[in-house]
Amino acid sequence: MDSRGYPWESVPFKHPSTFSTLAMDPDKKEEIKQDLRDFAAGKSFYEKTGRAWKRGYLLYGPPGTGKSSMIAAMANFLGYDIYDLELTEVHTNTDLRKLLMKTASKSIIVIEDIDCSVSLTNRKGGNRPPVPSPKNNPPGAPEDPNSVATKSITLSGLLNFTDGLWSCCGSERIFVFTTNHIEKLDPALLRSGRMDMHIFMSYCSFPALKILMKNYLGVEDGEELGDAGDGLMRELEEVIGAAEVTPADVSEVLIKNRRHEKVRALRVLLEVLKGRAMGRKKKNGGGEEGLEEEEEQKRTLESPKEESGEGICNGKVQLVED
Repeated sequence: MDSRGYPWESVPFKHPSTFSTLAMDPDKKEEIKQDLRDFAAGKSFYEKTGRAWKRGYLLYGPPGTGKSSMIAAMANFLGYDIYDLELTEVHTNTDLRKLLMKTASKSIIVIEDIDCSVSLTNRKGGNRPPVPSPKNNPPGAPEDPNSVATKSITLSGLLNFTDGLWSCCGSERIFVFTTNHIEKLDPALLRSGRMDMHIFMSYCSFPALKILMKNYLGVEDGEELGDAGDGLMRELEEVIGAAEVTPADVSEVLIKNRRHEKVRALRVLLEVLKGRAMGRKKKNGGGEEGLEEEEEQKRTLESPKEESGEGICNGKVQLVED
């Protein structure tokens, strides 16, 4: 609800992220795009098979790998509206249903950081928060909508929101969930019909790095860098996997050095990646020196949040079978 009590507040959507700028493996990018094409053109298929015309995506992986940018790219690709649903601001299952009923067709309903939302985590964990006892308010006193007692969204309510009868009231809608910790989610949320495609958003691979180099420096291959180009590209390819950096990390280095000569900017990036890789290697070996070196590299990178505009890299796409 917005400040006036309306279900949704409309703002212009002008996010510049597209699939062409997303830093990710080209094959995985095309797989996701084709799935979106099939969905958008699938009216007759869904009618013929007796299925609601909706699809669910789960984007999961470390922070800074571009989940928010991926959502924006999906919306720009399809020309759909985005409904950004903050579950912690919804008080009851009934309110959740009302919000769903107020969404339009050709839309993407987004629930980010689902593992942090209410009590929707894996039931197998056993550590469920206690149910609060009702407040003893004076007779006639209004309930505080922000009190814990009135925040009663349940896992069942969320499941009905995504896959129940009410989810069929409307068509051509996509649900996108994001999480940094897929292991915390209840298995009931992960099955087909709720989260049909699982997309792993991982650290930066070399194909993803090449896209970032093109975006920020206008460099597409080593030949553009002169005599040092091929060797520099080989070194970057060798170290990028071991460094385990996100696209946001790489972008920050390139942004800071974009006014420098291209070879110099890439050499700076190479040194940062080597330092991170060395730090991780020593950390895995149990050395305190490695921990200190990795912390220093983190401070150097000053990693921005996902909203930096970068996409996933080295992504893994998993289709959930019925």
